[in-house]
Amino acid sequence: MTILFDSSVTKLSVSLADPVEYRLGDLALNEYIGKPVRIVSRSEKQCINCNRAIKKTFGQGYCFPCFKSLARCDMCIVRPERCHFHKGTCREPAWGEENCLIEHVVYLANTSGLKIGITRAHQKHTRWIDQGASAALELAIVTGRLESGLIEQALSEHYADKTNWRSLLTGKEQIIELGAHKEEIKRKFASVFKQHNARITDDFTETTITYPVLSYLPKAKTANLDVTTEVSGVLSGIRGQYLMVGDVGINVRKYQGYLWTITTE
Repeated sequence: MTILFDSSVTKLSVSLADPVEYRLGDLALNEYIGKPVRIVSRSEKQCINCNRAIKKTFGQGYCFPCFKSLARCDMCIVRPERCHFHKGTCREPAWGEENCLIEHVVYLANTSGLKIGITRAHQKHTRWIDQGASAALELAIVTGRLESGLIEQALSEHYADKTNWRSLLTGKEQIIELGAHKEEIKRKFASVFKQHNARITDDFTETTITYPVLSYLPKAKTANLDVTTEVSGVLSGIRGQYLMVGDVGINVRKYQGYLWTITTE
């Protein structure tokens, strides 16, 4: 038995390649696709910000004090249209300036179907990979998070803004021409983009993304490592933030702060 990983979990780091390259900490996961692995989730946990030992995580990996004090844990991170920096009430103004008052991209992606989304411009590939997109296309660029969130809110009344995780695990794909949808959205929502000073991009080149998957799961089933603390089987693939081990998927991001031991024979 060889120990591959024995540490606190953070989200998988990714690099856009063909296929996507994944790492968990220092562990290059692609090397173990097709090999048997055993994941044991220990009882210990630690905050991914301050590293102190905790019994329960909040907001995917934080202790309660960090969860309540960090701007990255505020509701406006998942609901960007609620960004309140301009009101002077940001929990961490310096963090807000570095992460929210910068260029954001409004995009189209093919994940479990057509969806719209937003992300910081400099991390668009990471965002698309984390969502398990097979293809993505920029719609527009705006100057800040609030503006991108308001555009997303308007578009979400007509287009999906969520990914169905089940499709990521079973590999069910739809053929979607993102460029045609971009033209439609440009035409229908021109006033929305203008209202929020968005610059609609002229580039219709799709970014296509392939994942290191030998085989998808026959059924969309996830492991609950708070109940079953051990999962073993062949690592058949990785997509988004999901490891496919045996007949289950494991959402790594959900278990940030948990202490895992991963071994292979």
